[in-house]
Amino acid sequence: MSKSFALDLKAARRKSGLTQQDCAHLLATQHSKISRIETGKHVPSAYDIACLSLIHGRTYDVLCRTVFENAARDLKGRLITLPDSPRDWLGRFNRTNTIANLEARLEAVTSGGHGTV
Repeated sequence: MSKSFALDLKAARRKSGLTQQDCAHLLATQHSKISRIETGKHVPSAYDIACLSLIHGRTYDVLCRTVFENAARDLKGRLITLPDSPRDWLGRFNRTNTIANLEARLEAVTSGGHGTV
């Protein structure tokens, strides 16, 4: 898990005036889980992130920007080595469009834009 994500989450909690105990109560979990999330030792579930996003009044994409940037860089590297599709494959046209759209989204995220996810 990204240290920057964990630090952003901790900063959002502090700015909101809530304690880790408050967040733990709202997420119906242990205080130690919030601590582990904020130190980068535990990856929160999508449900946890949605709850934390609502609690702190921050959108998911803002809260997870660094996670998306890291994922985009990883995908960009793997996209280059994606094997060609078979010539006679019926889904080839859709695949080509999907790959082109993915490239555009990855470029938007890695060039500092927010991209459309």
